[in-house]
Amino acid sequence: METRKKDKNIMVNQVRFKTKRIMQIFLVLINIILFAFFNVTSSYADLEDDEEVNVEEIQREIVQASKTLTQEPKLNAKIGLIFDRASKTILYEKNGLKQVPMASTTKIMTAIVVLENADLTDVVTIERKAAGTGGSRLGLKVNDKITVHDLLYGLMLKSGNDTAVALAVHVGGSVEGFAEMMNQTAKEMGWVNSHFVTPHGLDAQGHYTTAYELACMADYALQNPKFKEIVSTKSYTVTINGRPQVISNTNELLGYLDGVYGVKTGFTNGANRCLVTACKRGELDIITVVLAADTKKIRTQDSMNLIEYAHKNYQVVNLEEIIKEKFENWKQLNEKRIYINKGKTNQIHIKLEEMQYKMMTVKNTEIDNINLEMNSLYYLEAPVIENATIGNVKIQIKDKTIGTLNIQNQKTIEKKNIKDYFMDFLSLAP
Repeated sequence: METRKKDKNIMVNQVRFKTKRIMQIFLVLINIILFAFFNVTSSYADLEDDEEVNVEEIQREIVQASKTLTQEPKLNAKIGLIFDRASKTILYEKNGLKQVPMASTTKIMTAIVVLENADLTDVVTIERKAAGTGGSRLGLKVNDKITVHDLLYGLMLKSGNDTAVALAVHVGGSVEGFAEMMNQTAKEMGWVNSHFVTPHGLDAQGHYTTAYELACMADYALQNPKFKEIVSTKSYTVTINGRPQVISNTNELLGYLDGVYGVKTGFTNGANRCLVTACKRGELDIITVVLAADTKKIRTQDSMNLIEYAHKNYQVVNLEEIIKEKFENWKQLNEKRIYINKGKTNQIHIKLEEMQYKMMTVKNTEIDNINLEMNSLYYLEAPVIENATIGNVKIQIKDKTIGTLNIQNQKTIEKKNIKDYFMDFLSLAP
């Protein structure tokens, strides 16, 4: 009897031991999973507000240092660029064509695809995939109901990764399907150095762009009035399940720096601090891009430096007026020198083709160095058709050619026939 009792106790202890070991292993596994989850989340999360920056203090520093802004800015961030919206050209760049991750500035492209493929009044029911997305969030839960319109505000103001996934699934059927739409749009627009894997920009292999193409995306997006309205909004009230929620823009320069009207912030460990900014003062309308900044203060300071440098050193000129005036002067001297062999008339009327960009941003020190190099044929065989190219005009600043326009014939000049030659003969008779 005693032996059986001992055996029973041994078995109970063994069961307890095994149960305890299983529980310990289970707890260890839970800890590993939780560690991995939070480690990945912190590694990839788009944390927009974890560092306070005194924008006014930085602005005072830049104003005090403004005497040095005639020289090209020296950035602390690895990548920076100034893009002129009038001429679609780069005014300044540091590694501006290098392919890099771009964090939540990805959402500029996300907004483009949504605005071009969705109805803003559509009501979206939030699925688990969107609700479970980490990082910067609007705070959506499973089965929440919210319009596409308000999701876009959550995307661009709050930088909600949950809103990005919700929009992607609604528009593209899945995150992968939406990424295909993003890449197709990029291809159609000629942004060949950009590739998208996610709609939110959390670090992922194969997800990248360049500062230049990111500026092009922002420039394109800002041509949509709704996008411009959204990114220029400091705060907005979204409605989730019929309940209002006030959200604020993560862009630290909006409302603080003169002329700033957007566009988007971003941060991941892989991309570091990113900021795309649109700023207009007078006629000068620019987009600045700062990527791979080590801190939020650096991205803010570098962005402000780029903006102040551009507005201090560049101005918009009416390039069309300058070119037309110079061309007309040349035309008066040279148009009558052009000979039309066998033409019904020997008088040609020439013109310049239409300019793609009539306004251009030019450095203050180079405005007086805008020159035209004219090249034209002076002997033509009839017939000469309407709008035939007979030469070109090279637009130069100093020795650099910034554009070329064709010199064209205004009206068709027909070739002489037998009757024309006979009439010429009669007119020469004494």
